Amino acid sequence: MANTTFTDLKRKEIINICDGARLGFACDLEFDDCTGAVCAIVVPGPARFWGLFRGSDEIVIPYCRIEKIGDDVILVRAETLN
Repeated sequence: MANTTFTDLKRKEIINICDGARLGFACDLEFDDCTGAVCAIVVPGPARFWGLFRGSDEIVIPYCRIEKIGDDVILVRAETLN
């Protein structure tokens, strides 16, 4: 079983397999305080003002929605995003 560091995860682009959308790169992780397990990957919201500034909205992708972590990408199944 291979371990993956957060630095490795940040370098992988996150793709929604439902519509092929590129969601971006992970900027944060959410953990369960009791178990230490990863609960979700957080991706910055869409860029605003000609792509120069990020919006305050973040996309939180629950860990159970991750389909595959590959060498270059993370494939997620996200029918609806928050």
